[in-house]
Amino acid sequence: MQWCGKLLVMSEAPAPPDAILYDERLWPTPFVWVLVTGVAGASILVFAPISMLTGIIACITIFVIVAALLILSTPRITVTASTLKVGRAHIDRTYLGTARSYRNKEATHQRGPALNALAYLCIRGWIDPVVRIDIDDEEDPTPYWLVSTRHPTKLVNAVSGEALSGESAVPEQRDG
Repeated sequence: MQWCGKLLVMSEAPAPPDAILYDERLWPTPFVWVLVTGVAGASILVFAPISMLTGIIACITIFVIVAALLILSTPRITVTASTLKVGRAHIDRTYLGTARSYRNKEATHQRGPALNALAYLCIRGWIDPVVRIDIDDEEDPTPYWLVSTRHPTKLVNAVSGEALSGESAVPEQRDG
């Protein structure tokens, strides 16, 4: 698809190497923001014996610092026709093998007992689904990347090249 003036045109041409096929930020959930607010609010109780103004200033300062750290440390997943970027790491897509998604107990198993110590991890505790992307590079000791994502099927499709070809995705692994 490409824009031609105000008209969206369907095109069979492959995407240019820098075209973004998939993009996601792993933002904290609302629950995490509630926790941040609660911790910052608790600082009022700590500093109130000194003065209420000191407690309010501490509350605002703590909230701003923690919020800034959360925002600045939020990783981004980007798939283009030529590369996969997850957080600060990137790899050429020619080295990517099979991509599979996992949810619930199977995702927990992938993050725990099944985890290889050499794997590249970009996981967030507040996001359950993970995608495991095998690495086919004999010079790279990293066997796979394990990535948290809110849209595992879309990420698997993009990594597998199926976002370009329109083929079906590798089915998500589910419990039961």
